[in-house]
Formats: sequence, C-alpha cells, structure tokens
Amino acid sequence: MSLNKILVVFTLLYVVSANAQLKIDADVRPRFEYRHGFGNLFPDDTEPAAFVVQRTRLNFNYKLDNLTMMLSVQDVSVWGDTKQIDATDSNNSFSLFQAWVDYKLNENWSTKLGRQVISYDDQRIFGGLDWAMQGRFHDAALLKYNKGTFMADLGFAFSQESQAKEGNAFYLQGAYTYKAMQYAYLKKSWEKTTASFLVLNTGFQNFSGINNDPDGVYYMQTIGSHVIFPINNVKLMGSAYYQTGKSKETTDLSAYNVALEANYKPGKTLFGLGFEMLSGTDQDGDSKNKSFFPLYGTNHKFNGFMDYFYVGNHANTVGLNDLYAKAVFTTGEKSNLLAKVHYFGANAELSNNEDSYLGTEVDLVFTQNLTKDVKLNLGYSQMFASESMSLVKGGRPEDNTNNWAWVQLTIKPTLFTSKKD
Repeated sequence: MSLNKILVVFTLLYVVSANAQLKIDADVRPRFEYRHGFGNLFPDDTEPAAFVVQRTRLNFNYKLDNLTMMLSVQDVSVWGDTKQIDATDSNNSFSLFQAWVDYKLNENWSTKLGRQVISYDDQRIFGGLDWAMQGRFHDAALLKYNKGTFMADLGFAFSQESQAKEGNAFYLQGAYTYKAMQYAYLKKSWEKTTASFLVLNTGFQNFSGINNDPDGVYYMQTIGSHVIFPINNVKLMGSAYYQTGKSKETTDLSAYNVALEANYKPGKTLFGLGFEMLSGTDQDGDSKNKSFFPLYGTNHKFNGFMDYFYVGNHANTVGLNDLYAKAVFTTGEKSNLLAKVHYFGANAELSNNEDSYLGTEVDLVFTQNLTKDVKLNLGYSQMFASESMSLVKGGRPEDNTNNWAWVQLTIKPTLFTSKKD
C-alpha cells in the first residue's frame, strides 16, 4: 500500500470522527540482538551476528454504531539495510499488517472480515506472534457469537495470489501456508475457570509430477482443548491437541500435543512448573508421520526463547519433551526478572538408539516499565546442548558456546483519540 493511499484513508477517518470515535496509536520497538547460536547450534569458524531491527507501526481504530474498522500499517527494517540517499525503500519493508471491518449484526452476533490477527488462549495454535517484528495475520472471514460467559467463532479463509482468469492453483509454500482454512472455536468462562474447544481444518496445495504441477488439495485436522482452573492457591493450565489427516499429499498424519503448567504466587514472587510433549517420528522411519506441529501460534513463547524448536524449524522430526521451571521476581515497583530453565528431550527415538536428552536452556528476561507507554526489556539465554542435539540440527557441533543477548525498547503511545459525539 502506498503512502498516498494511507493518507487518503486517514483523511476520511478524520472527517467522520466528529460523529464517531477515532483512535490512533503507534508501536515503535527497536531491538538489538547478539546471536551466537540462536535458532541452531553455532558452527565452527564463524563470526556471531549482531544487528538492530525495528518495527514502526501505526494503528487506526474507528467506531460508529455497530461498525468497527481497523487499519494497521508498518515498516520492519534492519538499521542500515537501505542506502541513505535512496529515493525509495528497495527492501520492501513497508507493509499492510491489518485491515478489517467488524459489523455487529445484533446483540450477540457479529462478523469480522479482512486481514486480521487471530489469537486464542495461550496462543499455542493461533497467536499474534508479537515477538516477531512483522507479526502474524490471516486474510479471513469470522462469524462471531458472544453471550455472557460463552463465545463461539467460526472462521473461513481461501487464499489466492492474484485475480486470475483461469485456475486457482496456490503456489505460496512454506511455514504451513494454507490454501483453505475452516475452524470453530468455542469458549466457556466461569468465576475462575475457562475451557475452550478448537476444531481446525487446513488445506494445502498439492503438486505432482516432474513439473510440480498443481494437483488438488490435501487436508490436515487439528482438534483440542485448553483449560484454566485453580486448585487452592495454585493456578493450573492444561491443553491437549490431536492432529490427523495428511502431513503431505501421500503421508498420513497422527500426532499429539499435551501440556500442563502450575503457577503459585505466595507473595511477590511467582513460581511455575510445567511440561509439554509434542509427538515426533522415529529417525529410523515410521509408517505414519507422528510429528505434531503447532501451526499458527506464537511459538517463540514456548520451548525456550532461543527458538530451537518450532519457530520455522523442527517440523516432521522427533518431536519434543520439554520440562521447565520458572520464577518471576519483583525487583522494583515497576520491574521484574523472569528466570526460566528448560530440560529438552526427543519424544521419538533417535538413530541408533542415541540418548534422547537434547540439552538444557536457561532464559533470563528483565522488564522495566519506564512510563505508561514505554517499556525496556533485557534478555540473555544460553543453550547447553548434548551430542543428540547435533543429530536433530543437521550435524552441527554441539560443543561450541551457544548464547543470545538482546535489548528492546517498546514505545506504544496513543497519538489521538476523538471525543464520541
């Protein structure tokens, strides 16, 4: 979307703001990262990476009676990736993040159409992926029901690359990019307990022959539930999902994901203990693909912040058993320190019956709220990898130092809010 088009939209929103409500806010977050084994084991004879990446996002929210609209545009770029005197940004870092309309049909029913973030529960299957500067969106249509403590969403998507005159082949591949999607999400809330249920059907373009010709669509189904409930002073969160259908056009899928976390906060310090199992396929082969993949969630949030698992990687492999403990210490009136330790193991068998232990990761994140709109984060993580980690990471050496450090400043001010007439 060009800057001229955005200015036109902004002007229209401003004109009607006298009879409606217009809110404009920004999200600016520069982040410095030092990577020495982030996302994969650090190879020999290689220099570490260091850079500053920045998101600059502008959000327009408009409300009038039963109508709500949102437009979100953003630039995501690395400092120095464009020549200082370039007339245009050759890196195409400017993009449309969200553009949707929500119309309330009656007291309980509404529909939401367009480019939007879809996020539910702990964001394991559907999430906004806010850690990634670009975020995650879906071009979809939702039919929504909400009455008191019960809600239900029905979602539909059909993806194409252009306004074609013939055919509907979809060539965009990677990261489980779907051609078609349908889902139903239901959630019930009580005083301190919530329970949800998700049924998701995703269809992917199939290609066949030596020319990789489009040949129909194969489907994967994900079914599961997420529950939050207390037992005395302990808050428990649990989830279970099952995947079936096809992982490829010729490969049957049968996989599962089970997780449980307990949190206890006796005073100013929160303590947590949990585990997650994501099924995998034996390295020596199996009749079915048994590798679970969490699809469209905020996967950086799970299984260690160094992104060794399920962040654009670790698909169709030996799965993962993740046992972890965490503590959040209050370090000041507006600051805290998160300390988290993960013990990783392969869920399925490795080649030659190698040890299933993959490694241990330690994550530290300090958060300081400087003002209402400004937050500072500092993070450090280190992976202590085993020899078995090398087997699932392409044979890279496991005995090098693998660590990651980062500093991020998040600025999210409200720039303008009109008075509702």
